[in-house]
Amino acid sequence: MKKKIGAGLYIAVCFLFFYLPIVVTMMYSFNSSKSLTKFESFSLRWYENLFTSSDIMNAVWVSVSIAILATAISTVLGTVTAIGLSKSRRVLKEIIINVNNIPIMNPDIVTAIGLMILFSSLKMDKGYITMLIAHVAFCTPYVITSVYPKARGMDPNLANAAMDLGATPFQALTKVILPMLREGIYAGILLAFTMSFDDFVISYFVTGNGVSNISIIVYNMTKRTNPTINALSTLVILVIVITLILVNVIPMILRKKQGATSLSINENNRILQEEEML
Repeated sequence: MKKKIGAGLYIAVCFLFFYLPIVVTMMYSFNSSKSLTKFESFSLRWYENLFTSSDIMNAVWVSVSIAILATAISTVLGTVTAIGLSKSRRVLKEIIINVNNIPIMNPDIVTAIGLMILFSSLKMDKGYITMLIAHVAFCTPYVITSVYPKARGMDPNLANAAMDLGATPFQALTKVILPMLREGIYAGILLAFTMSFDDFVISYFVTGNGVSNISIIVYNMTKRTNPTINALSTLVILVIVITLILVNVIPMILRKKQGATSLSINENNRILQEEEML
């Protein structure tokens, strides 16, 4: 009994430690005052400032668009690479996997400086395009890492069997291979989007010409007291919570519907069998 109480208390303290700062941030986003320690009265002042600030809205647009484009490109590159690796020779496979692990294990600051030097040596104007290229570069390894285990465990004869039955190589890819890699691809998409949307260090070093994402604009806002950060953070948290609910609840509802459908089919089959016996 004491162990259960101790474990429950420990979990409660951990949850309090993790989520109390988020609750405080959300609460002070409705504070009418600039104070970050004293709540005066309820107000939507900082949300009005948020939506009327062109700098913040542009940063939100850059973050979302970069994250979507980088996720789409890195998912295609990473999935194709993972499928190719699963059919490659062992030596080549091990070399590429070890090379792929370098950007994941490499500190962000080192990657950022390397990309900055690369773009400078190529005399590329730093801005939206350089940020997109950088995000694709560091997101692709995560997609490869997510998809490759699924591709490695897949039966290599399935695609050949599909083509023997009349499918084109593209149809074999889209209707046989990709559905079997679906879970790994979904995991890669979530990782890539999260890494891109949340990135600060690499984005800070490879951007320019007034292009900023949310992380950079928040960093610049923290140099002075600006509760608009709280409003922006609250909206981001709200979007994340809604997304998590949809991702977890919708599959649960679909599984229940499928289970109910299968039960009704089994029940109908049982009734038909009983009628035939009579």
